[in-house]
Amino acid sequence: MKVNLFNQNIYKNKCLLKSLEFAANNGALFAAGATLTLSTIVRPLSILATPKTDKENKKFALIKSLASSAGGYLLIMAASIPVARSVKKIDKNPLKYLTPQTIEKLGEGAKNITDSKTYQFSTQLFKLGLGIAMATPKSIFTNMLISPFLALNNKMKHSPRKKQTSEDKDLTFKGKGSLFQGEPLTRCIAGILNQPRIQKFSERFKNSNFAMHIMALTDTISTLTLIDLVNRNKHIDKDRKRVLNYNSAIATGLSLGCSYTVDAALDGVTEKFVKNFTEANKDAPKLGKYIEGIKIAKPILILGITYYALIPIISTFLAERIDNISHKHPVVDKCEKTT
Repeated sequence: MKVNLFNQNIYKNKCLLKSLEFAANNGALFAAGATLTLSTIVRPLSILATPKTDKENKKFALIKSLASSAGGYLLIMAASIPVARSVKKIDKNPLKYLTPQTIEKLGEGAKNITDSKTYQFSTQLFKLGLGIAMATPKSIFTNMLISPFLALNNKMKHSPRKKQTSEDKDLTFKGKGSLFQGEPLTRCIAGILNQPRIQKFSERFKNSNFAMHIMALTDTISTLTLIDLVNRNKHIDKDRKRVLNYNSAIATGLSLGCSYTVDAALDGVTEKFVKNFTEANKDAPKLGKYIEGIKIAKPILILGITYYALIPIISTFLAERIDNISHKHPVVDKCEKTT
């Protein structure tokens, strides 16, 4: 298969290659970064463009989006960097951390263990799976940030803008000195990879759409947790809570359904892209890592664009109307009147 010069330059673009390598090495942070970018630029425009919707409901949806992405990025960055570094150590020196039996089982006879689909799947369980582990903390953090975001919004309406002081910078994350990084963490991850059950699990599901499944599960857990926390939040008006929760549930449900549909529809296009990409970069030492990055980046970008560009208009529009319908016919009120 021959690739023309123009396309070859695209496939060899340094920015593209670095992005794919980053997606393969730290899929959780890649997803959080894409989410942060889309939620601070694309989604606010989509929400503001929603027709015939109350401005206050738009504001709450917008604040929830900003709080969720900001909180999620900070948490994932703090947690994922040590994990990514530890897995990278194993990538570079598998003989130091993995048993010969593990290398044979996960390596599938590949010259470089990082080119093996089974090994890629097993290590992505840690890198992408971190998103599942952080889903509940992220929702808790998001709920905590909603009130300050609302207070900041109200304050900006009534007071002149001031410069940020050192007292405002309460949240800082430092990579060095963390208790969850370094050699102990690397040894812990390697010990799990050396378990026969993990190896059998990775062998069985290595060809599945695990990246999409992990992110779908993460979003579902995050949404359910956030709805529960919003209901308990005393700083949010009861009527706004309902709309915000409808918005969250509709957005997650629609985005997952649409994302799986789009992802499946693009399988042929992706396969063709991978073939052309492989041909253009056949001599690249990190080709296996780039291809792994394509598999990780594809569902992240599809889910991100769907959730932050297309769905916000629909979910914001429907959330208010569902609340209006339920508010006009409240079952509880009817029961109370009959008693």
